[in-house]
Amino acid sequence: MADVKTDLVVIGGGIMGLWAALHAARAGLEVLLVERATIGAGASGGLLGALMPHTPDRWNDKKQFQFDALVSLEGEIRRMEAETGLSAGYRRTGRLIPLAKPHLREIALRQVADADVNWRSGEGGFAWRVLDAAPDGLFSLDVAVHGAVYDGLAARVSPRGLLRLLASVLVKMPGVTIREGCASTTIDPLAGCVVLSDGTVVHAGHIVLAAGVESFPLIDSLPILAGGVARPASGTGVKGQAARLAVDLDPALPILYSDGVYVIAHDAGGVAIGSTSEVDYADPLSTDHRLDDLLVKAERLVPALAGAPILERWAGLRPRAIGRDPMAGPHPDHPRLHLLTGGFKISFGIAHRLAQAVVEGIIARPSYESDDIALPLSFRCESHLSP
Repeated sequence: MADVKTDLVVIGGGIMGLWAALHAARAGLEVLLVERATIGAGASGGLLGALMPHTPDRWNDKKQFQFDALVSLEGEIRRMEAETGLSAGYRRTGRLIPLAKPHLREIALRQVADADVNWRSGEGGFAWRVLDAAPDGLFSLDVAVHGAVYDGLAARVSPRGLLRLLASVLVKMPGVTIREGCASTTIDPLAGCVVLSDGTVVHAGHIVLAAGVESFPLIDSLPILAGGVARPASGTGVKGQAARLAVDLDPALPILYSDGVYVIAHDAGGVAIGSTSEVDYADPLSTDHRLDDLLVKAERLVPALAGAPILERWAGLRPRAIGRDPMAGPHPDHPRLHLLTGGFKISFGIAHRLAQAVVEGIIARPSYESDDIALPLSFRCESHLSP
């Protein structure tokens, strides 16, 4: 049984873990990232890649955090693409939302003024426009009877492309080691110790747990400190299903979104259709009639999809923390253990900012109140794990 020492061990090779390792390495920490299977083997390795903002009304700190993250992500990606010559399939395409009912148009019109303030849409920011009609032939006639909303902030990325990009940057950074096919079997946050499935014992100054849905049983199994009380279950997995179709849509098209259905054309070809949100399921990794139903719904929304061959079907579990918002920062009982999970559908758009906040806390700011990155209160672990 070998012993290894490092500044930081990151558990999980999905979008959260990769960003945490990158920010830690940039800060000069020695990092060991361990992944039980392969990079992106879990929910991060899906098909969709929608980077969708909240609506610009009823503004709060959570919406501001997401806005700042979506704006800054492009620069992060372009920096890494320039370093590696790889592409993450990123494009700020915007989003089109058809308006089938008059009250939806009225709501969208009220949100124009909110976008002027919160998205700076009147000052070279990001548009929130209500159109009298959707582009000809894009939607079925009955779904855009009252026009459409164009949101200029939304973007899309290739999930697998971004994972490859992050991994390719990390393997070239000094002080970074990535071990795939190596699960963590035991975590001792008091000692800063992680035991791996091959018997290796890792002694680390800090631990980042970013293992998606697999984080939750590890969190729930942590010992209760003397005088402490039991904490609630930390989260659950929500199944999602998606597909990629062989159909020729312009990759410059906005994301098409209506009633839970996403239609996203990607630069590498094909159109991604997603996604379901299932709390009850028999098999988390198999596709079934719910994906078939989603595809029928997508064809009704966008006629150009009718009859397109299916290139790939995908299913996976996305992590949803008990408080429904992402969970980031030190565990309330174990300050050397930092949680980074629970982002559910919005993880890809904000993971880089969550990870940066966590790393800033590790290296200098245990309060997590950085001048640059301040986590909303509802994102912090104590908000999720209060007895």
